Amino acid sequence: MRFEILTASPAEQRADCLVVGLHEEDELPPSTKAVNQRTRGHIRALRARGDAPTRLAETLMVLDPPELRSPRLLLVGLGPRKNFDKRAWRRAVSAALAAVLRTRATSAVLAIDGPAATQMDDYYFGRAVAELTGAALYRINDLKSGKKPRPYALASIKAGPINAAAAAQARRGLAHGAAIADGMKMLRDLGNLPGNVCTPRYLAARAKQIAGTYRSVRARIHDEAAIRRLKMGCLLAVAQGSDEPPRFIVLEHRGGRAGAAPVVLVGKGVTFDTGGISLKDPGAMDEMKYDMCGAASVLAAVSVAAALKLPINVVGLVASVENMPSGGAIKPGDIVTSASGQTVEILNTDAEGRLILCDALDYARRYKPAAVIDIATLTGACVVALGHHFTGVMGNDDHLA
Repeated sequence: MRFEILTASPAEQRADCLVVGLHEEDELPPSTKAVNQRTRGHIRALRARGDAPTRLAETLMVLDPPELRSPRLLLVGLGPRKNFDKRAWRRAVSAALAAVLRTRATSAVLAIDGPAATQMDDYYFGRAVAELTGAALYRINDLKSGKKPRPYALASIKAGPINAAAAAQARRGLAHGAAIADGMKMLRDLGNLPGNVCTPRYLAARAKQIAGTYRSVRARIHDEAAIRRLKMGCLLAVAQGSDEPPRFIVLEHRGGRAGAAPVVLVGKGVTFDTGGISLKDPGAMDEMKYDMCGAASVLAAVSVAAALKLPINVVGLVASVENMPSGGAIKPGDIVTSASGQTVEILNTDAEGRLILCDALDYARRYKPAAVIDIATLTGACVVALGHHFTGVMGNDDHLA
């Protein structure tokens, strides 16, 4: 995807689709007003007939609008002006992108005027456009043997309008947003792969691929024998019920000065979680392929840090296993020894995440890190407590949290 920042009037732009917004009130936003004048009042006429979308995220595609250089004019509802904030703008942009992608337009100009500058600066504008575009373009990995859907036609987006003096900040936001969108795609792809494809060895291979892509990144993969030498008894205990061997992945982005304390990211990488002997309810067990999303987040974050050449040191640690209920699996009541030398009594084998993470966290201590961030799909109790739309964050430092 090619991104540009628009600094001129949107009414003069040539593209396959021009996008502007409409509030519920009669007053038109500046970009929309310019396009309305260019089309000799066509948008006003649509409003007068009651055809123009004004409710937030409603859309209307107008074909062959008069006097424009674009064969398509997409009108997007922005809702009441008093409620139009950063979140509403994001919803409007997402709806616009979805509507454009339903066409065969190869280029688009997004001229949806944002809320007040106090709510959204130019850097955020550029970054959000790139991130939202990446989300709109995402398609789940298609492993079906049937006919594949046509790829999206959209190849370039020009977004604005932005004051020429602030264009550099907006372009910086675009660059950052595009890198973050790539990382989000990696995360989603890894999470959506089935457990028989995305195994601990597969995650290790992806880590090596990241290291091969960026000069600042180094990967070290510890196999089962190496994990045993590291005395990671808790990680090995979880892995012992599976025929799939575990992997402990170390991915380092060296972007800061040598010797500077790194930020350590620790990710839970249970590529499939049956619950072990404490077997999960079969009804939703297929979703347990997502139990490695903490690991995928770590790999993606290190990749983004390297892509953006962030001037910091970042270490990604991934403990990756399958949790299976074989004859060799750990049992409730078993006692194992962690890498730190502490004994742990296992009362529920479906509490495997904290077992593999405690060994990874002990490994993190050797870096004397500036901060440690542990990312995991750790417990369904978090959903019970907070619902499906919030994430639990716990820490011993409020500023870091």
